[in-house]
Amino acid sequence: MNLQLLISLSSSSETPTNSLHPPSLPFHLVEEILCRLPVKHLIQLRCICKSWNSLISHDLNFAKKQLRLSTFNHDFQHLNISCTNSSSELLQFDFSISSIFTSASTTNQSPPFTCRRDYDLEVSTCDGILCVGIKGCLPFLYNPSIKKSKTLPPFKITTTTEHRPFSTLYTLVYHGVTNKYKIIALTLYLNNKSEVNVHTLGTDYWRKIDDFPCHSLACISPGIFVSDTVNWLLYDNCSYSMVIVSLDLKKESYQKLLEPLGSCVSFGALRGCLSVVSNSDMFSDVWIMNEYGNENSWTILLRVPHMRDFGFIGYQRVLYISEDKQVLMEFISSGKFSLVIYDSINNTFKIPTIIQNNNNDKMAPPQVYVKSLISTFF
Repeated sequence: MNLQLLISLSSSSETPTNSLHPPSLPFHLVEEILCRLPVKHLIQLRCICKSWNSLISHDLNFAKKQLRLSTFNHDFQHLNISCTNSSSELLQFDFSISSIFTSASTTNQSPPFTCRRDYDLEVSTCDGILCVGIKGCLPFLYNPSIKKSKTLPPFKITTTTEHRPFSTLYTLVYHGVTNKYKIIALTLYLNNKSEVNVHTLGTDYWRKIDDFPCHSLACISPGIFVSDTVNWLLYDNCSYSMVIVSLDLKKESYQKLLEPLGSCVSFGALRGCLSVVSNSDMFSDVWIMNEYGNENSWTILLRVPHMRDFGFIGYQRVLYISEDKQVLMEFISSGKFSLVIYDSINNTFKIPTIIQNNNNDKMAPPQVYVKSLISTFF
């Protein structure tokens, strides 16, 4: 339905009705229409009348319904790129996934987006909210759609001469069992010890979850949230191998999962499943765990040949797979991270022309997310 028509048909008690006005829609039908619109339009429509503003800005059930309907809509998917520049300012770039696919140029251009990857900056996403961790600063939550943020409380990190922290990775999750948002913090120490703390939004404290079962100084990425578990891919200094450590949020217990055979270089989630990328000399395999927790269910989802241009070194992560089998990926080009689109049907590559960036900037791993109106804890 055209927005102007919707506005004219949704005359409420706030707008007098007379013979010159078209018949008004019941408010519950207006709500059903509005919840199917993208967040960008809803933000603009808050000024139409008080009832619309109240619904869009303050109704949690409406926000959840709009998010649920948006999650599987290709047109509502976005890519967030967060960087810090030479002045230590945090920069955020946002692109719709559909625009990235449609504006891609051919491979005769240099990659337009190259940036230093730096583990001092990490971003995780959940329900349209970004959880940003910057070394030396308190982590904070930010909903870029509604421009609201919240700094998280500090938690105590045990520091001694022999027990010094190396890095902390934050993961924002929504725990459906408790209907709460939580932040899971994994701290790696220089003596190869690790510990996990959890913060439930709405409280002012962190709790430690003991007995982390891995001694590691190398974690591939922030935790990946799948099937009510948070998962990390780490190098285990005891077994001298890569291992997935899983935290069950309901039981608050850990288990180890084996990765598929191969040299895994990245860790993430695709189609609601754990996913890894393993590189060989000629191609990269994208694996998914079809049945969570079943190590025998690892399956190759797709095989991507290596590019021969741009000083290609290897693929890092698969960010998104479209309905027509186009694959948005990160790759390393001459020591820097770039984006590429692989058409798995026609076996061709394209470089998205999105933004030019300063090579001195430090970039967090790009995140695919859906915009939302969630604001209950800001």
